[in-house]
Amino acid sequence: MFKVRKELEDAQRTSDGRNWPDNFNDRLTSPLPTFRELFQMFRELGPRGNLADAARIPVHRPPVLPRAEPGQTLVTWVGHATYVIQIGGLTVLTDPVWSSRIPGVRERVTPVGVTWESLPTIDAVVISHNHYDHLDNPTIHRLPRETPVLVPAKLAGWFRRRGFRDVTELDWWESREIVSAVPEQAPGARSARFDFVPAHHWSRRTLTDTNKTLWGGWVLTADDGSRVYFAGDTGYGHWFGEIAARYPGIDLALMPIGAYEPNWFMKPVHLNPEEAVQACLDVGARRMASMHWGTFVLSAEPLLEPVERATKAWETSGRPREDLWNLAVGETRIM
Repeated sequence: MFKVRKELEDAQRTSDGRNWPDNFNDRLTSPLPTFRELFQMFRELGPRGNLADAARIPVHRPPVLPRAEPGQTLVTWVGHATYVIQIGGLTVLTDPVWSSRIPGVRERVTPVGVTWESLPTIDAVVISHNHYDHLDNPTIHRLPRETPVLVPAKLAGWFRRRGFRDVTELDWWESREIVSAVPEQAPGARSARFDFVPAHHWSRRTLTDTNKTLWGGWVLTADDGSRVYFAGDTGYGHWFGEIAARYPGIDLALMPIGAYEPNWFMKPVHLNPEEAVQACLDVGARRMASMHWGTFVLSAEPLLEPVERATKAWETSGRPREDLWNLAVGETRIM
């Protein structure tokens, strides 16, 4: 048994012909919580019986997903950290979760913003890390196995075991270019570059794989220079400034604004709304679209508080109100 486990671990460390480390503990910004702290956090969370405010979370589910015209970039909020991004002639999914519930969490409080059947051909899927609210096995199972998938280091094996044939795993600051499925001779055939960038977070999917795979965000750049930053899950820290230095001119930052209470526990790995606004400024993005709120109840703050605090922080910063996109579930905006 131990020999088999060692062989599997060795194979994972040399995935794609690369000699990955056993774990990525050295990438942590802050120490992980102890079991005592975890117990205290769950005690503070307590039952979340009163979810009446869920009815006030805006939902706009058009019967047909709007399609980008040549040269346009469109983003559609599906819920939580899932966006449909149409950029550079590609249709991209971020951390796709179409399930009604995820392990250990009650059923989603708002519906999925886009029906699966209304999706066009997906040109790429990007994954930020392996936590269950960002990597959803039932949703991944619905994807065609030839779909290009871009994942953090040492996560490729999870997809290949499920039959995916085009999987690219990257370290921070590495990239891959994907060409649109449109034939080269057809008008509007385009491409985009996907850069994997650092985040202040961690990874774990089982009791024995803590930080065995990497975590991060993604910068998507079309060949016309349009640029979207998907932050994934992250706390606040120095990486945003370095991302800005390496990728100037970000047009839109998709920033998490929820799951921050209790603050003493969540702060190292989840932005609060004020930190999200500051991170958007740090990363040099012109606009910010919120996410990671109003879908799954993961923490103790009131359901509507993240968007209310983000709006107030944005106005306090003096930035144009129209550049803060608090999208309804299912809503699409043109960048």
